Amino acid sequence: MILSGRTEGKRPLLKREWQSDLAVVGGGLAGVCGAITAARAGLKVVLLQDRPVLGGNASSEVRLWILGATSHMGNNNRWAREGGVIDEILVENLYRNPEGNALVLDTVLLEKVLVESNITLLLNTAVHDLEKGDADTIKSVRAFCPQNSTEYVVTAPLFCDASGDGVVGFLAGAAFRMGTESRREFGERFAPAEANHELLGHSLYFYSKDTGRPVKFIAPSFALKDITQIPRYRDFAAGDSGCRLWWLEWGGKLDTIHETETIKWELWKVAYGVWDYIKNSGKFPEAANLTLEWVGTIPGKRESRRFEGDHMIIQQDLVEQRPQADAVSFGGWAIDLHPSDGVYSEKPGCQQWHAKGVYQIPYRSLYSRNIRNLFLAGRIISASHIAFGSTRVMATCALNGQAVGMAAALCHRYRLPPSAIAARPYIGELQAELLKQGHFIPGVALEDKSDLAKAAAFTASSELRLGELRPCGETRELDFARAMMLPVQAGPMPKVTCLVDVTEPTELELELRISSKPDNHTPDTTLKTQRFPLHPGKRQSVVMEFGAVIDEPRYVFVCLMANPHVAVHLSDQRLTGVLAVSQKFNRAVAKSSRQDPPPGSGIESFEFWIPERRPGGKNFACRIEPHLDLFTVANLTNGFARPTRQPNAWVAAFADKQPCLKLTWPTVRKISRVEFRFDTDFDHPMESVLMGHPERVMPFCVPEVVVSNPRAGPSATGNHSAGILARLTDNHHSRRVLEFAEPVTTDCLEIHFTAPGGEIPAALFAVHCYA
Repeated sequence: MILSGRTEGKRPLLKREWQSDLAVVGGGLAGVCGAITAARAGLKVVLLQDRPVLGGNASSEVRLWILGATSHMGNNNRWAREGGVIDEILVENLYRNPEGNALVLDTVLLEKVLVESNITLLLNTAVHDLEKGDADTIKSVRAFCPQNSTEYVVTAPLFCDASGDGVVGFLAGAAFRMGTESRREFGERFAPAEANHELLGHSLYFYSKDTGRPVKFIAPSFALKDITQIPRYRDFAAGDSGCRLWWLEWGGKLDTIHETETIKWELWKVAYGVWDYIKNSGKFPEAANLTLEWVGTIPGKRESRRFEGDHMIIQQDLVEQRPQADAVSFGGWAIDLHPSDGVYSEKPGCQQWHAKGVYQIPYRSLYSRNIRNLFLAGRIISASHIAFGSTRVMATCALNGQAVGMAAALCHRYRLPPSAIAARPYIGELQAELLKQGHFIPGVALEDKSDLAKAAAFTASSELRLGELRPCGETRELDFARAMMLPVQAGPMPKVTCLVDVTEPTELELELRISSKPDNHTPDTTLKTQRFPLHPGKRQSVVMEFGAVIDEPRYVFVCLMANPHVAVHLSDQRLTGVLAVSQKFNRAVAKSSRQDPPPGSGIESFEFWIPERRPGGKNFACRIEPHLDLFTVANLTNGFARPTRQPNAWVAAFADKQPCLKLTWPTVRKISRVEFRFDTDFDHPMESVLMGHPERVMPFCVPEVVVSNPRAGPSATGNHSAGILARLTDNHHSRRVLEFAEPVTTDCLEIHFTAPGGEIPAALFAVHCYA
C-alpha cells in the first residue's frame, strides 16, 4: 500500500535514462527499417514511437497500403519493388496476410523489431525536448510516455529523425522549409511561378462490413449535412472503404503540424457525413445491411516540414533520372500532388506525373546540413515540394531509412559524422553493405571482395535456352496493343513467331521497340515496323523478322498492335525476367494509357505498357530463333539480384525439376555460410492492406535448397546425407542465409534446388559464400 501525504513543491515523474549508439525517433516504416538495419550491423538502438503500434500510415491506426516505385504495377517501372528490410516485411506480410488485414501487418512489424536484441523499443513515447552538446550537435532527447507516466532521456552520438513532422530536427535548429518553392529557385518547370504555403493535406478512412441484416445509422451531430459540399460526391459507392478513399483529404492550407487536431475534426465530419449519405440518402439500397466497422482516430499525414541536407532532390533529378555518385536508394512513384483544398476542391483529387523509369536518391539528402549528428528519414528528407510528391511514399521512405541505418553503422565504425560518409571511400562501402543486405540501388552492382563465390567455377545441371513458350490453348484478343518483353544481347534481333486466331481479313501491325535508356522499360523508341496480312483462320503463324540490330544488351518489346479481329495464343509457361505487357493504364495511378503533361511542365510524354496481375498476364506462345542464351550461371556473380537491362538470373531448363549447381575452387576454402537471392517477383507491389492477393508465395520463388559437400562422401554407416551442410525448406523470401553448424574446408559445394512447380523453372539471382 502506498500512502503519500502533502508534498512541498512538485513531485518528479519517474525518469529512465538510456545510452545508445543510435536513437531513432519515429516508428513508421522509415524508422523501423533504419533501426533494424543499424541493429543488425551491431549498433545499440533505441527506437522511440509516439503511437501504440509501429508502421505509421501503414499501421492499423491509419491503414494505408505500402507502395513505392511499383505504383500498383501501373507505371513502366518493371521489377522495381524495394529491397532489403522493407522487402522482408512485404514478403512476410503477403505470406501471413494475403487478405490485407492491417492488424496482422501490425504484428509483422512488431515481431521484426522485437527479434532484434540490439533494439530497445519505446512505444507511446513522444519526444518533446532535447539537449544539445553544442550549437551543431544533439546530445540527448527527452520523451514522455503517458501510459506509464515515465520520462525518458536517451543519449546517443547519432540521431535519426523519422518522426514525420521532424520534431528532433525542429527542436535542434536544423534548417527546414514548408510550402511550395517557386519555379525560379530550382528551375523546376512544374513548380508555381511564386512560392506559397500550400501543402498536401491529411486523410482519414473508414471500413464497413455486411452484417447480413438491415442496420440503421444515426449520424452524429457533427457529421457533414450537405454532401454536395464535396464536388465529387457522385463518385461514392457503397462498397468504398479504407485507403480507396484516399481523396477524403483536407488541411493543405492550414498548419499541418499545429492544426492537426482541427484537421482531424473536419475529416471526422466528412467521414461520418459520407457514411450518412451512403446509409440514409436512399441512393444506395445495397448498403442496407452494412454497418460502420472502423473509422480512423488519427489522420494519415502527407506533408509538413522538409529538412535541408547537402543536396536538395528536385524535379529534374526525378524526370531526367540524373545519376548520383552517392546513390543509396531509389524512388519511382509519380510526382503526385493534390489540391490544397482536398475533398472540397473542384479539381481532381490528385495529378500524377510519372518518369520513364526509377531515379536514384543521393545519400546527401539523408542528413541535416547544419546539425552534424542528425540523419533524416521518411517524408522529411531533403527534397523540394515537387520532388517530395514522389519521395514521400512509404516504401521509398523505408528504403531511405535502411540507408540511414547502415550509414549510422559506418559512422559508428569510423567515428565520423554523417556528412563524412558521402565521400569516397566510405560511400562505396555504404553502397556495398546495403546491397549485401538485399537492398537495391539502380545501376550499382555489388562488389564484395569477401565473397568466395567470386573465385569459384560454376556448373549447372541445366541452363535455360529460351527458344519456345508452348501454347496452352488459351487466346487473348488484341483489344489493346500487347507485347512480349524479351531480353536480348547486342547484335541481330532474333526472329520471333507467334500464333494468332483471325476472324476476318486484316493486316496486323507489328512493332519492335526499345527504351531510349537501356535500364528503363518504357518502349519509347520504335526500331522497326511491319504490316502482316492475315486471313480468317486458327493458329496462324505471324513471323516477325525485323532485320534490326540491337545496340547493347537490353530488353526489346515485340509489339502486336491493337486489332479487334486478331487474338494471340498464350502460354502457361512463365519464367524469371520475361513478361507480357499491354498498352493500357491503371486508373489508380493514371488517367489514360498515354501520359501527356501540361506543355512547359518539364515532364515527358510517353505510353504506359503494363503487365496484368496473375492469374492474368500470361506470356505469348512463341518461338524465338536463335534461342536466347541469357540465363546462364555467369549471372550469379554479376552483382545484380533482380532483372534490370537483362534477367540477371540463372534459370534452369523447364524440364529440370531438381536442378543442381556445383561451385568448384582451385584450392580448398573454409566456408561457414552461404547466402542466396531468390526471385520473389520484384514486379509485384504486394500492397499491404485492403487489397487481397491470390498468392501467399511468389510463383518464381525456389521453395527448397540443400547445400552439401560432395567431398565428404557417405559416412562409415553408409549414410549418404553425411555431406549435407544446410537445408532450406518452405522458403518464400528473397534473401536467405544458411549458416553451417561448423565451418567446412572444401574445394567444392553442391547446391540442389526444388523447382517452384507447374510451368515455372527454378531461378536464382545470386549465391554468395563466406568464410
